[in-house]
Amino acid sequence: MQRTVNVEFRHNLKLLRAAKGMGQRELAAALDTTLKTVSHWETGYSEPSIQQLIMLADIFDVTLDDLVGRE
Repeated sequence: MQRTVNVEFRHNLKLLRAAKGMGQRELAAALDTTLKTVSHWETGYSEPSIQQLIMLADIFDVTLDDLVGRE
């Protein structure tokens, strides 16, 4: 069963990436990870580590709460 946070996160990740004009490959390079990993995050197949979440928040200049859809 998927958690609400996961659904919000993957949706927010796609929106933030698109707003910044980044492709999955470019984001993967910025995080020193693979295209497959970013794709898995956006489809909900897997989730990033805490360290990766922090890096994502820094890249997109948002809070962790905003990134994962926590109010």
